[in-house]
Amino acid sequence: MQKRRLGTTGVEVAPLVIGGNVFGWTADKATSFAILDAFYEAGFNAVDTADVYNRYAPGLQGGESETVIGEWIKDRGVRDSFVVITKGGLPMGEGMEGLGKDYLPRACEASLRRLQIDHIDVYMSHNPDPATPIEETLEAYQRLIDAGKVRHAACSNHDAAQLGAALAASGDGRARYEVVEPHYNLAERSLFEGPLEELCVRENIGVIPYFALAAGFLTGKYRSREDLAGKARESTAAGFFTPRNMALLASLDTVAARHEATPAQVALAWLMARPAVTAPIVSATSLPQLAEILRSVNLQLSAEDLALLEA
Repeated sequence: MQKRRLGTTGVEVAPLVIGGNVFGWTADKATSFAILDAFYEAGFNAVDTADVYNRYAPGLQGGESETVIGEWIKDRGVRDSFVVITKGGLPMGEGMEGLGKDYLPRACEASLRRLQIDHIDVYMSHNPDPATPIEETLEAYQRLIDAGKVRHAACSNHDAAQLGAALAASGDGRARYEVVEPHYNLAERSLFEGPLEELCVRENIGVIPYFALAAGFLTGKYRSREDLAGKARESTAAGFFTPRNMALLASLDTVAARHEATPAQVALAWLMARPAVTAPIVSATSLPQLAEILRSVNLQLSAEDLALLEA
């Protein structure tokens, strides 16, 4: 399996990154370990998580995902061959928020402890922080890089103007955002395509989209809001039920039938075929679900397929 370089970094990842958002939440420790084992044994080598996972779930406080991943990495002894991507900056408690010089290093240290590692390969600003000058944030990242605690700085949920400002402020003792994690999939293209995508291509920024399957909508398993009732992704996927997206599901069905594939595999293959995308982030809560997802790597879409999906 050919790996892809994350922008200008020396980090190489397989065509899919496993999303850690479910670990310690809808996937318990044993299930999480089984999923990570299968993912790694299939030749994939990168995980994406965040300190705030899964603070938003009832009864959880954040850090659960990093903790599970850290225990797996230590138990399996795979640190040197596994890329760890995590994020900080979202609220983790009183006085624990933002991308300022005082808090960002503390957030990084907390993530390192939970992950049980001595450095983070790619450390991301989870969201822009309007209360902190970008220069201060990038200086804080550079100090973490100089201390050997972070290899590369990155950002999530930044638009073209925010990323452009960060790139303009880099240098002279300030880190550069080398990787971007946008919300991007077949059903939601406007947040990335256009100025942000063009900037990433021009500046050779690595791109690892999240919500690659639109919170499950692009699997084709949910054909109405009623199908989502009671599901963990109900609130995030419900907004995808529009006339345009229902027509998109029909196109996915057509392309999937051509290749004896599933809609999810087609949606992921489309993302992997996008020139700007390094590797989509995918999540699974069971081994059969993961197996289906991983088969997308071998699916080659034709020009006719791409045209139908993008119409």
